[in-house]
Amino acid sequence: MDFNLWTFILDNLEAAGVIGGYVSISIIGVTLITQTSGKKIKDSAQIGPKWAQPLIGGLLGLIPGCGGTIVASSMYKNNKLSFGGLFATFIATLGEGSFVLLGASDEADVAANLTAFIIVNIIGFIVGVLSGYIVDAFGFRVSTNYTLEEENINECEFPENKTLAQKFIENIGLYLILAFAIFLAPGSIMALWGGEIAAIADLTVWVTIAFTILSIIYYLINKLILKECCHFGNNQSIKITLIDSVVDITMVVTYVFIGLFAFNFIIDVLVGAEAFESWMKSSTFVVVILAALIGATPGCGGMIAVAVTYITVPDFPIAALIAAAIATSGDGIFPLLAENKKDAIIVTFSGFAIAVVIGLTTLALGL
Repeated sequence: MDFNLWTFILDNLEAAGVIGGYVSISIIGVTLITQTSGKKIKDSAQIGPKWAQPLIGGLLGLIPGCGGTIVASSMYKNNKLSFGGLFATFIATLGEGSFVLLGASDEADVAANLTAFIIVNIIGFIVGVLSGYIVDAFGFRVSTNYTLEEENINECEFPENKTLAQKFIENIGLYLILAFAIFLAPGSIMALWGGEIAAIADLTVWVTIAFTILSIIYYLINKLILKECCHFGNNQSIKITLIDSVVDITMVVTYVFIGLFAFNFIIDVLVGAEAFESWMKSSTFVVVILAALIGATPGCGGMIAVAVTYITVPDFPIAALIAAAIATSGDGIFPLLAENKKDAIIVTFSGFAIAVVIGLTTLALGL
């Protein structure tokens, strides 16, 4: 096989950047909506009647990204959502994997990805709500000692004497990523219908590559040097809101690139496309369980990896995507872990068990 590493890297950088173009639109919009609703949740004395808690949780889980699970964790902490409602949110959410599916481009079958997005959300919502009602019927809750007021997670206070890394996160990197996102937005929207802007097609390729590289740099600086200090809560200025969005955007683009690079390298180079396709057809049972296990890992990385695999690997079963989506808890698991590890562990392991059952059931039904 004639393998060109440089071309391989550029192709994956471009693919991640294309997905990142739509991710940018989605995350910025969802962040603004989530922060607005977050303030209303904080000021509200009660969120719906008791019987509607799992339904409310399921609807929160349908919000693309991890915003819904973070809001649900906050509501649960402040006794404004039942454990069944919390559980429904985590079961229903697709996490950041939703942005991967919504960011379909010429790299994938647009209609198939949107169909998969709808199917996974419908199944996740139904399973989540039903599971939530079952949990609430038993009156389950590990702890009721939640008396702390809602706090912002790792809220930043910008010092006067800023380091070079802080200046990059708050200014240069921020504005460059927003500029790239604005440039890519029209083409990303057209890509949802399989179209493109032919006049700037060549330029767009290089912008998507630069966008991915800059996103990786931004993400690594924020995570490794600033220790993710710039993850913001509610009631902040527009600039801080944009930084919070860009932090999420760069995280998703980085994981998408890692996922694309790793899986394409394994499939195309180490295993071979034909051998991998043959293995997939003969071992779908194992694939579903493995996808659920990957999805259950804390954070967004596992779900993103499975979603990337689904859109890039031929014949990857949608049952595996469903299993990963049900198992994932997204970033919402982290505030829950901070408040009550027992609740978080129960949510994670119960979600994984349900994911395996539903994934294998949908596989058996031939979905």
